[in-house]
Amino acid sequence: MRRLINQLPGKGGAFGLGVLPFLLLFLVYVLASDARLAENANDKLLPALNTIADSIHTYAFEEDKRSGNILLWTDTWASLKRLGMGLGLGATLGLLFGVAVGVVPYVRAALQPFIAALSMIPPLAMLPILFVVFGLDELSKVVLIVFGVAPVIMRDLALRVGEIPREQIIKAQTLGASTWQLVLRVVLPQMWPRLIDSVRLSLGSAWLFLIAAEAIAATEGLGYRIFLVRRYMAMDIILPYVAWITLIAFAMDYLLRLLSQRLYPWMQRSE
Repeated sequence: MRRLINQLPGKGGAFGLGVLPFLLLFLVYVLASDARLAENANDKLLPALNTIADSIHTYAFEEDKRSGNILLWTDTWASLKRLGMGLGLGATLGLLFGVAVGVVPYVRAALQPFIAALSMIPPLAMLPILFVVFGLDELSKVVLIVFGVAPVIMRDLALRVGEIPREQIIKAQTLGASTWQLVLRVVLPQMWPRLIDSVRLSLGSAWLFLIAAEAIAATEGLGYRIFLVRRYMAMDIILPYVAWITLIAFAMDYLLRLLSQRLYPWMQRSE
């Protein structure tokens, strides 16, 4: 029966539909920019595309006169290093405590309320405390990301462990599996793809915490650069940096999805 819910686009159609919103957004920007610049040639809110292109060339291909660095790549490396450390530690803690809470009733009784409470604390509200405790260097920024993503991953994985069919747990114990063997042979193989999904869902939050920390206390980084030039209303720099952050985050999400598809094809569904 030809109903809209049963009609699936082909690969070409799906690609076209996916690109269409970006093209429309680009078109809206070009038209709005032209309209504002026609009224005021010095308008900074929506700079012309050639102005943006010149700024990209300056920041991505020319050395900064003061530092001698190519700013875009220096900022990108600084931010990715902090983000990678924060997400790596957050995912590790999330896996360890999430599985423990999901498998062991005593651990669940002791830690589940505490983890739930931690996940409700706005991480950005903790930023001044983290700066006082850990200083203004790299550690405080990494800890903020860990604090923001780890409790959410813990709760998600604990729930996913609870969804494992009880029959699998009973059969493993019937065959003589200890708690440790049950975790290694039954629980963890099913949690690895779910951990990747949890990290993917945490990417947006992790970037938010990183940008906030860099905006307050940093000397390099994508967030630092955006908040440094905002005082000059340099939208020709801010917009490319925001687009670059979005592109990096999208690429990270895509690579994680590709990794999950390659390693755990049995877990995949169409996206």
